[in-house]
Amino acid sequence: MNISFIQSARTLALAGFMLLSARTFAQGPFYSAESRGPIENNQINEASGLATGINNPNMLWTHNDSGDKARIFLLDEYGHFKAEFKLKGVNNRDWEDIYTGPGPKAGKNYIYIAEMGDNNAVHELKYIYRFEEPKLSDDSREISNIEVITFVYPDGKRDAESLFVDPQTKDIYILSKREQNIGIYKAAYPQSLSKTVTLEKLGEMPYFNTVAADITPDGQEILTKTYDGIYYWKRNGQSIADLLMTEPTFVPYVIEPQGESIAWKKDGSGFFTLSEEPREIEAVLYFYRRR
Repeated sequence: MNISFIQSARTLALAGFMLLSARTFAQGPFYSAESRGPIENNQINEASGLATGINNPNMLWTHNDSGDKARIFLLDEYGHFKAEFKLKGVNNRDWEDIYTGPGPKAGKNYIYIAEMGDNNAVHELKYIYRFEEPKLSDDSREISNIEVITFVYPDGKRDAESLFVDPQTKDIYILSKREQNIGIYKAAYPQSLSKTVTLEKLGEMPYFNTVAADITPDGQEILTKTYDGIYYWKRNGQSIADLLMTEPTFVPYVIEPQGESIAWKKDGSGFFTLSEEPREIEAVLYFYRRR
């Protein structure tokens, strides 16, 4: 892939999209960002993952990263807090992404939480927590039936913040973060719950500091996010890995203080982003509507 293209895209993001604008763009599949408002719950201060609900239509799941309790938060699409659910029997060492989609039981919707943050690359074992998506209407706010997928990388310890699941195959994809050419890794379905899974490395992409990714429910469109850019791909018969190694479309992006999350709206009409709150800067939920 043309590295100069990526460098130009980053320069464009930093120089041209520091503020919200009502301007529309002649190219690209999305309009510029709409502010949906600040996040209502002050306990959501390090939002490091975002996923749209399936059992909870028009709502969003998020979580804090390292050091928080093992919990997830449910918001509406304007940042209003709806509920907190606690996960029983697991810890939040460094949660870095969340995904909603299919899982082992047909007709059921699942949440995947990626326990894979590793700033200093010291932890060999990483984990994915998978459980059926609860509903806002549930009586209990505790989740106990949690499947744990334990995994390692085939090429050493890695820091990663981007996970999604191919809805067609249920294969889990992880993108590493800190390399100049980040790795594309896969845990093929069905993932073992009793043995440590060694991920398969499928290729590399020149996107340093990739912090989020998501795929549409039909498996045809992918978004990834760095701290200063959003990238978009649409499949044309390729495998996911082959697709991600082609040149993407650059999406004009409102630079966030520490934006580490992205999530497609399940109807495909656009996507959301959300930031952490470094230096107590208030996090704002943004929506990018499809043209």
